[in-house]
Amino acid sequence: MNQACDATSAVATGERAPFRRIFITGGSGYVGRNLIRHFVTTGASVVALARSQKAADRVRQLGATAFMGDLLSPDIAAGMAGCDALVHAAADTDHGPGTPQQRRVNEDGTRIVMEAARAAGIRKAIHISTESVLADGHPLVQVDETAPFPRRPAGSYSRSKAAAERVALAASSPAFPVVALRPRFVWGRDDTTALPALVEAARSGKLAWIAGGTYLTSTTHIANLCQAVALALANGRGGEVYFITDGDAVPFRTFVSQLLETQGIVPPEKSVPRAVVRAVAWGGDVLAALSRGRISVPLTSQAYATSAVEISLDIGKAKRALGYVPVISREQGLDELRTVSTGSPPVAAPCPACLP
Repeated sequence: MNQACDATSAVATGERAPFRRIFITGGSGYVGRNLIRHFVTTGASVVALARSQKAADRVRQLGATAFMGDLLSPDIAAGMAGCDALVHAAADTDHGPGTPQQRRVNEDGTRIVMEAARAAGIRKAIHISTESVLADGHPLVQVDETAPFPRRPAGSYSRSKAAAERVALAASSPAFPVVALRPRFVWGRDDTTALPALVEAARSGKLAWIAGGTYLTSTTHIANLCQAVALALANGRGGEVYFITDGDAVPFRTFVSQLLETQGIVPPEKSVPRAVVRAVAWGGDVLAALSRGRISVPLTSQAYATSAVEISLDIGKAKRALGYVPVISREQGLDELRTVSTGSPPVAAPCPACLP
C-alpha cells in the first residue's frame, strides 16, 4: 500500500487524522455517491444530506445514514451532530445563463453549511470547488493556485462557485480548518453528468469539435478526486486551495472521443471555427439577459469557457503538500467504462483500498 493509501486509511483509523464520522452534502449526486462508497469502504461512518425521500433511499443503499434537510436551512447543524469532518460537495452546476437560485445554492448554501459545521463542532471541512472559478473564456495553460480570479468570470457558475470558495476559505480557522479542492472535468464510473450529456449530443448529431478540438484539457477521474479528499482531510492546510487532476493534460478531442468509444459511439468528424462558437455563445448571453431567462439558448459563454479553450492545471502543490498521486490512470478509467458498457470481466484495480 502506498503513501496515498496510508493517508486514506488514516482518515478512518485515526493514525493521523481521527475523522471517524463524516458529513457529506450532495450525497446523492455523482461526486457525493462516490465519496460515500469511498469512505464507507475505509470503515468511516458517513452521514449524507438528502433533500428528498428518493435521495435518502439512495444514500442509505450506499451505506450512509441519511439526514433529511435542505442546504439552505441552518437546521442541518442537527444532522452534523457527532460528526468529525465535513465534505461540502453539493452545488448547482448548471452552465446556462444562471439564476438567482444558483447563487443561493452555491454562495449562500456554502455559508450556511460552514456556519452549521462550526456550530456542530466539526473539526475540519473540505470544500469541493472547481477550476471554473478561474474561467473567463481565455485559455488556462498550466495554471497553478497562484492564478488570480478573473475580473469578468465566464458566467454564473464561475461567479457563484468563486464566491462559494471565498466564503468557505474565509470560514477557516485553527479550530476549524477548511480546505478547497479544484478538480477539472470529473469523469469515470457511475457518471451521471458529463458522459450522458456527451452521449446524447453525439447521438443527436449536435456534437461538433471546436477548432478541431486539439486544445488540451486536464481531467479528474472520480476515484482520484475521492482519494484527494481523503488526503486533504489527513494533510491539507486550512485556508489552502489545491488543483486535483489525473496528471498530464490530453487533447480535448482525443479524450472525449475515447469516452464516447467506451459507449460504442463513433465520434463525429465535423468541426466548427472557434470564432463562430464564441459569437453564438455571446448571442446566447444577450438573448438570455433580454428575455430574463424565458428563452432557452443553445450556448452560453460559461459553456464556451468550459469546453472551447485549453484548460491545463499544475498539480505540483497537491503532490508536495498532500502527498497526492493519481490512484487510477486515464487508461484504467477508460477500461473500467468499457467493462461496464460491455459487461466484460472487470479490470484489475491498482489499489483496492483507494478504489471502492
